[in-house]
Amino acid sequence: MNSIFSNLGTTIFETMSGLAVKHAAINLGQGFPEGLEPAPLLEYLAACAQAAPHQYPSMMGTMALRQAVARHEHSYWGYQPDPATEVMVTSGATEALAASLLALIEPGDKVLVLEPLYDSYLPIIRRGGGVPVCVRLEAPYWTLPREPIEAAFRQGVKVLIVNSPTNPSGKVFSFDELRFLADLACRYDATVISDEVYEHLTYDEQRHIPLSTLPGMAERTVKIGSAGKIFSVTGWKVGWIVAAPKLLGVIAKAHQFLTFTTPPMLQAAVAWGLDTQAEYYTTLATILAARRDRLSLGLSGAGFSVLPASGSYFLTADYLALTTQPDDVAFCMQLVERVGVAAIPVSAFYAENIPTGSIRFCFAKTDQAIDEAVIRLQAWRDGGKC
Repeated sequence: MNSIFSNLGTTIFETMSGLAVKHAAINLGQGFPEGLEPAPLLEYLAACAQAAPHQYPSMMGTMALRQAVARHEHSYWGYQPDPATEVMVTSGATEALAASLLALIEPGDKVLVLEPLYDSYLPIIRRGGGVPVCVRLEAPYWTLPREPIEAAFRQGVKVLIVNSPTNPSGKVFSFDELRFLADLACRYDATVISDEVYEHLTYDEQRHIPLSTLPGMAERTVKIGSAGKIFSVTGWKVGWIVAAPKLLGVIAKAHQFLTFTTPPMLQAAVAWGLDTQAEYYTTLATILAARRDRLSLGLSGAGFSVLPASGSYFLTADYLALTTQPDDVAFCMQLVERVGVAAIPVSAFYAENIPTGSIRFCFAKTDQAIDEAVIRLQAWRDGGKC
């Protein structure tokens, strides 16, 4: 058996969602939205399911979706990729990450990642033979630690992974921070994988900036997008990569032996949605900001110390004032079993899984779910600690 995967546990997201079902808990753990799917998009998908074709589309994705992605990039971020040579459809953003890393790294190559990080990064890097170089950002503001990052580049980083807006911290990198990373990538001739799946989900007048729009970055950036996040349909698993031909051509060769292609009716619906449902995905942030504030207020009332979140749909909260349990995994297990609320331990987003005293809540849920979770947490606070 492969030593990397055989030594991994089941992802914490699957574990906590399973426990949420078992204990009839409110699931604020796994990051899937509730009650936000756009009805016109679902209706269009139903029509597509009745129509042809139902056979393999091109492994690069249908031209209709690739063209729609290119128009989306131009409309919102000001650059115009060539849909024929610079856009590829993937079966979700995680597959896009896997294809990109497997295509871009050789055994022994160093890949710089910023902690806390999405949990798929490290095993994919290692399976590709890469060596993760982890630089930690510190709460509550997750400011880039510039000297450790530059030191990592001096030691020979080949690939940098940037996630903005960020899961789990909700950090949105500023122009100055992105320019710092871009300057290093150009100076040391590194490629950047830019995980931008939450590109439309920024709050408090924060603005998302695609890394590829900075000087010198178009030719060395692999941008990853997600229809699941844009349209609140994470189960569709439709993502895409936008990159220069010299990068995308190699990534496509890895992609062809992973998922190869994505269901054509889903691609048709996403293409239609990108072109016709802009009002939905450009106003979604307003809805989610209200839900963020609703949950933040409730968590604060229950005794948690809630960190600011300017993007994504996650809140990080410190719980150490509420319990003598320092282990965030154990605390989350107790919350789901005894309180009936599922959350994610933030230690899952670090290479060494060191307890952090913080847990992550997803606020892309219905108001009813948020309110019920808060009621349970406040009742637990008043009635006894874990």
